[in-house]
Amino acid sequence: MAETNLSAFIWSVADLLRGDFKQSDYGKIILPFTVLRRLDCVLEPTKSAVLDEAKRCKKEKLPADVMLPRTAKQSFYNASPLDLKRLMGDQHNIGPNLHSYVQGFSESVRDIFEHFDFETQVDRLQKAGLLYLVTEKFTGIDLHPKKVSNAEMGSIFEELIRKFAELSNETAGEHFTPREVIRLMVNLLFVEDDEALSKPGVVRSLYDPTAGTGGMLSVADDHLAAHNPEARLVMSGQELNPESYAICKADMLIKGQDVKNIVLGNTLSADGHPAKHFDYMLSNPPFGVEWKKVEKEVRREHEEHGFGGRFGPGLPRVSDGSMLFLLHLVAKMRPAKDGGSRFGIVLNGSPLFTGGAGSGESEIRRHMLENDLVEAIIGLPTDMFYNTGIATYVWIVSNRKPKERKGKVQLIDAGEFFQKMRKSLGSKRKELSEAHIEDITRLFGDFKDVTREGKPISRLFRNEEFGYRTITVERPERDAAGKVVLGAKGKGKGKPVPDANLRDTENVPLSEDVETYFKREVLPHAADAWIDEEKTKVGYEIPFNRHFYVFTPPRPLEAIDADLKGVTDRILKMLGGLSA
Repeated sequence: MAETNLSAFIWSVADLLRGDFKQSDYGKIILPFTVLRRLDCVLEPTKSAVLDEAKRCKKEKLPADVMLPRTAKQSFYNASPLDLKRLMGDQHNIGPNLHSYVQGFSESVRDIFEHFDFETQVDRLQKAGLLYLVTEKFTGIDLHPKKVSNAEMGSIFEELIRKFAELSNETAGEHFTPREVIRLMVNLLFVEDDEALSKPGVVRSLYDPTAGTGGMLSVADDHLAAHNPEARLVMSGQELNPESYAICKADMLIKGQDVKNIVLGNTLSADGHPAKHFDYMLSNPPFGVEWKKVEKEVRREHEEHGFGGRFGPGLPRVSDGSMLFLLHLVAKMRPAKDGGSRFGIVLNGSPLFTGGAGSGESEIRRHMLENDLVEAIIGLPTDMFYNTGIATYVWIVSNRKPKERKGKVQLIDAGEFFQKMRKSLGSKRKELSEAHIEDITRLFGDFKDVTREGKPISRLFRNEEFGYRTITVERPERDAAGKVVLGAKGKGKGKPVPDANLRDTENVPLSEDVETYFKREVLPHAADAWIDEEKTKVGYEIPFNRHFYVFTPPRPLEAIDADLKGVTDRILKMLGGLSA
């Protein structure tokens, strides 16, 4: 049976649920049952051998968690004498027997069903009189590996996840990134490494600290498999939402990954992969979400560990924690001497410019740019995500830039690269076509300034072009007679006292000499002014839209007058008709 037909058949279980369950609850039943049937089929060939080995382990006091996976020839096992077909033979005890069967799995698999809250769903089905019918339907599906490969099973499961997300629009954006956005990010991540990734047997690691249902990990895996079937991605992730974590972990299990690499918890307050580094990373952290709940732990790491921890460069304002994920990923980069890393992260516009010189946001940007970590920033169209219509940006970050990219940042304005969707999904009204993805990837790969129809869409900048010095300009306090007031003591003795009411600041580009700027821009207007050198701060911002702004001159006054005269003449004519 083709993948799409099989997933449609699995989803047809919804016909049984309709009326007793809300649409948004269908996935809570269908997804864990799909996982259960797949694992049931995978373990079937070694079932009797595992049961014999379990008896021997108990008798000889051997470690079952070590011995049984070897016998099952998998990273997991089930030591229960039951399986789904045997469950069908005892209709009246289907509920307790199903619970018993699930408890027979190894701990990593039990953890998946616990976070699916599978027991609750089984009890709900039992009360609705549907448990036997649903279990029977899944038992009738042949998901044996000889019939459905890991790759095919992964595709089926991903399609079900997407359908589930579409039915749960109110939360889809929190845990679900549009697939075409992920495909673009994966393209940008791998495009410079095509040669290295084409080698037989190549193994690379990939990490997502906000894994959601595992979409980014899955798309990256599919991409690399299509590029080189002999390549292998070792995938790791962390997810805060228990149900999304269960889906992600199940998806990884189905694909043959080690599910111990998928961790539940808050990445910012409790790093699930301490001291680990990765070749590639992807993330779509929540936009504009405050980090007050984890503020204590984050501030402690910042203050006690500094640059030895994850948040050394600075902390953003509490109202938006997305830049903390940016710093977290930087800390997870493999050292350049060991091959380095590249990652892609989706952020809103705030991290580009929020915060003046010396602020946490500016200091984070300063760290990123002065350490030459930012390869490119791609501005996406609005209305691309399920729960927000705001503008979003993909940052590509690397500590192993190619020679031609060193010291530079590429900005790509892809705001007009979209097609309208036939049917909106929440706030998502636009999507990237394959042609758009290829075009943006080509712009990135070509790494040059590009203008189309008089509008720039790709621009290259030196890192320092985003930096500036904020200087404090002081002017003297004067007495009633207009005479400059001088300080009477301390280091200000004999020097003009600054007037706080006349104090001002100026932003001077890093590329310009401060004194030259001061003499040109300030002294002609305030001959008595001076710079308080102690208050000078270095700041960084990336005014993305300003760099792509194209001035459109207003229409000539003659043309506007002609239009107004035409409108006036029409109105007079209509009034004349009314009075006739």
